[in-house]
Parts: sequence; structure tokens; C-alpha cells
Amino acid sequence: MPYVLVLHRYFPKFFILGGLLLFSGCGPDFIYDTRQELPETGWAYSKPVSFPFEVKDTNAVYNLWLDVGHTTAYKNQNLYTKIHTTFPDGQQISEVVSLELADKAGEWFGNCSGQSCVLRVPLQVGTYFNQSGKYIIGIEQYMRQDSLTEVQSMRLLIEDTGKER
Repeated sequence: MPYVLVLHRYFPKFFILGGLLLFSGCGPDFIYDTRQELPETGWAYSKPVSFPFEVKDTNAVYNLWLDVGHTTAYKNQNLYTKIHTTFPDGQQISEVVSLELADKAGEWFGNCSGQSCVLRVPLQVGTYFNQSGKYIIGIEQYMRQDSLTEVQSMRLLIEDTGKER
């Protein structure tokens, strides 16, 4: 009988540890994960962030995510950006993208802790790269204000979905 009490006493700890080990391998498979801190003096037009990465598998399907770090002092609902993609053959495409950071009432969409928030934005879901080689995704701020001190970081994540096109 004493063994049952001892096992019962430690069972929750074993259960939690086993659960952590079981679920630790079940997260997304990010083949690229790079974060760039923006200057405290502000994110200026002339200082785009650049994310170079290599693609080898043109049959794989990927999700591209952008984590935007900002302070709660950011005064706008959205953040206009211009996103440039440079392909291995040198071709470049650009698109203006509005990143919605808050709802119309001013409630932040991201996860906030203290004065900082991080919002994960899907850039492209279920996409593929038609060329193997080096790609560069560049992001520049495209707001009416040249220097954004409240935007703190950008993080690009590329997830291999495990699917093929």
C-alpha cells in the first residue's frame, strides 16, 4: 500500500514531464527563423530589413509568417509596408501590404506583455518557390511618418508544411 501512495504522489509530475516530451516535437517545422531588431531611433524609410534565405526544394509547400514587434504607444491601427521579393534569377516584385495591428476600437491583435506586443501575420500560406537558390525578402516601412520609434522588430519565419504541390 505505501507504494501506491508514493506513485500517486509523483504521478502528476511524471504526467506533466511526459506530456512536455510528447508535445515538444509536434510544433511547426520552421526552415528559416530570423528576427531583426529595429533601431531605437526609429525605423526610417531608408532602412529596410532584409531576410536572405536559400530554397532547395521547389516541390515543397510553405507558409511564410511575419512577426511584428511594437509598443503599445504605437498610435496607428495598421502599419503600411512595402514588401520586396528578389528571386534567384534577379527578378524582383514589390507589393504594398497593410499589416493590421489593432481593431477599430484600438485593441491590439497580437500578444501583449507590459508595453510590448507581437503579432504574427501570415504573408503567404500554402505557397511554393518555383526556383531553387537564394531569395531575399525585404520589408520597408511605408507610413507617412519617416521614423517609427514604436515598431521594434521584424521576424520572418518560413514553415515547411510537409506537403508537396
